[in-house]
Amino acid sequence: MSIKRIPSVDLGDFLSEDPARKQKFVHEIGKAYEEIGFVALKGHFLSPELVNKLYTSVKAFFALPTDVKEQYEVPGIGGQRGFTSFGKEHAKGKKEGDLKEFWHFGQYLDAADKEQFGYPDNVAVQEIPEFDEAGKETYQQLEKTGIYVLRALALFLGLDENYFDHKVMKGNSILRAIHYPPILEEPKGAVRAGAHGDINLITLLMGAQGKGLQVQNHEGEWIDAIAEEDELVINVGDMLSRHTNNKLKSTIHQVVNPPRELWGSPRFSIPFFMHPISEMDLSCLDNCIDAEHPKLYEDITAGEFLTQRLREIGLIK
Repeated sequence: MSIKRIPSVDLGDFLSEDPARKQKFVHEIGKAYEEIGFVALKGHFLSPELVNKLYTSVKAFFALPTDVKEQYEVPGIGGQRGFTSFGKEHAKGKKEGDLKEFWHFGQYLDAADKEQFGYPDNVAVQEIPEFDEAGKETYQQLEKTGIYVLRALALFLGLDENYFDHKVMKGNSILRAIHYPPILEEPKGAVRAGAHGDINLITLLMGAQGKGLQVQNHEGEWIDAIAEEDELVINVGDMLSRHTNNKLKSTIHQVVNPPRELWGSPRFSIPFFMHPISEMDLSCLDNCIDAEHPKLYEDITAGEFLTQRLREIGLIK
């Protein structure tokens, strides 16, 4: 049967002391990721106050003059931290730049771990002090939410519940604040975000309360991925799909341009791309391979896969 909307699940079930509720969540999210690759999730760790604080500071940052924002663009790191200007990124296989500009917050580590992992430093915004503070707190609450989602998926896959913990807790995750500016003229083949699959393990998306984000179901139909006010949209990325031999589906999705009468309205969206440490082995799990499901992918590490994909979408040469 064709899926017409993304399923809704409640992390409170998984966090409860009731084994039946916990198992219910494991089954619901696992089946959803087998069938459509997306869920809307209640019961996460973001408070409405924090969400409001982040959106307020994000809107203030993107309202700054272009020359001020461009001071925060860091050359040579593939857009992994700080500002990336309008039209720089494109979907894999497309030439047209997406109609967006964005900001990246990265992992927060102590000095010893910084040296070990070699991630770029986060970039401080002088004009809006609360921007950095709200970004850091949101990053940490979404990372915490993502760890519990991955624990549920580990159980669904027949693995130890904490299988993913040490792979993601100091991982190369990214919090991206996106601004889709008003559309001022007929776009020449460009959309706000072209059809793509995400690179990472899972993506946790804030701000899917209005139309724009669309997901392609197995019949090739585009369906609107709309969450309730208190929900995050969480989807499987290519790394997790690859690691599970496509048992869990990384679904193609896009952000379409609004109807012409709404072209004058900007759109803001804040996804958290949950990445593992670069050394994670993404080889297909043995228990996801059998006679009916032969191995689909070559062995590769997360770091190698990330570099390959950043080249494909134009962020590194």
